[in-house]
Amino acid sequence: MATHAKAGPGRRPAGSGTRDCILKAARQCFAELGHDRTTVRGVAARAGVDAALIFHYFGSKQQLLAEVTELPFDPAAALHRLLDGPRGSTGRRLTEWVMEVLEEPESRTRMTALIRAAAAEDAAAQQIRERITRQILTPLAAGLDAEEPELRATLIGAHLFGLVMARQIVELPLPTVDGRATLVDAVSPVIQHYLTGDLHVREGIGDGD
Repeated sequence: MATHAKAGPGRRPAGSGTRDCILKAARQCFAELGHDRTTVRGVAARAGVDAALIFHYFGSKQQLLAEVTELPFDPAAALHRLLDGPRGSTGRRLTEWVMEVLEEPESRTRMTALIRAAAAEDAAAQQIRERITRQILTPLAAGLDAEEPELRATLIGAHLFGLVMARQIVELPLPTVDGRATLVDAVSPVIQHYLTGDLHVREGIGDGD
């Protein structure tokens, strides 16, 4: 028979809902503090459980990180949605979809935790490259019959990840939900150019009359 760590005063015992409670607390800690400053004890304190339960359910801090940085969306479904529409407005659909993800509290917390973790952990960075760049952005560019889809995906990823970093982590004064249309209007033409524009126009650059 499996045994669980005995809960101290005021702590949640092992049982139904405990694992989800730990995951919720861990997402908040990784999103707010980043990987290095998040500790098992800190997660346990926020979840109201004994730290031993985290090791019981997840084995280690790294495995806990892997659990909480799962993407809050299905890449295949996202790709299908983004390809469903006129080629010339794909950049806008992609930008609007990213804004939707960031406006949903649970998704925003997961994405913020993932991006913070990717700055410090190879495993998290690999997950971003595999699940977002390779499974969404590169097939998206290829699905539009654009040349060099890998390069286009890299440029789009750099732009959008920078936007998420600036908005959610650095907290630069970008438009809030009320200014979402302004942000989409500003960003989507750049994303559209990365998707379908000529990336190698050199003639006339820097020439003045």
